Amino acid sequence: MKNSFLIFLFISLSFCAQNLPKEFVYLETIDASIKSELRYLSKNNFIGKPIDGYKNNCVIVTNETAKTLKKIQQLLSKKGFGLKIFDAYRPQQAVNHFVRWAKVLQDTLMKSAYYPNVPKSELFKQGYIASKSGHSRGSTVDLTLINLNTGKELDMGSPYDFFGEKSHPFSKNITKKQRENRMLLRNIMLANGFKPYENEWWHFTLKNEPFSNTYFNFPVK
Repeated sequence: MKNSFLIFLFISLSFCAQNLPKEFVYLETIDASIKSELRYLSKNNFIGKPIDGYKNNCVIVTNETAKTLKKIQQLLSKKGFGLKIFDAYRPQQAVNHFVRWAKVLQDTLMKSAYYPNVPKSELFKQGYIASKSGHSRGSTVDLTLINLNTGKELDMGSPYDFFGEKSHPFSKNITKKQRENRMLLRNIMLANGFKPYENEWWHFTLKNEPFSNTYFNFPVK
């Protein structure tokens, strides 16, 4: 069993390999059981194109963030749930890509799926796009919960990266069960040292992040 895990880890890291800055790690080296689907590596995101700086499906975070996520994963697994990461460390070049896109008001390819009720001109004002992101500091994660038996994501009432009131953690436009699912994620993240973002149910930042004022720009690969 141990040899199988080492082979899996070697194969994974052969695709995700670079000299990371000190205190950064590939999450799979700390806990390979945490699932991931980096949306910005694909066209399945609010822009509709792969985002600058994303080269491989590699979850990169600070070491302290990784260790805390491992602890949370272990706690969740006892209840039959697990974590799934949509985004973690995000290079500044990706944030710059978002900013450039946000200024081209006629580019609304994914509006119906991701921001149907918010004018693109309002995305900055309403806090969905910014020139700097906590993700670039390495201790912020966008994530959801999955059922370990089925592998399916829990119903959170709105998709990841949906820009609108329905994505606010305490939105009234969701069902009781959807709210319970959000609170399950929120409560375990808060209980283990993460702080939430009030516009997005999926967004959490480690309270004692090691790089609170440093924004990195190395690629995700």
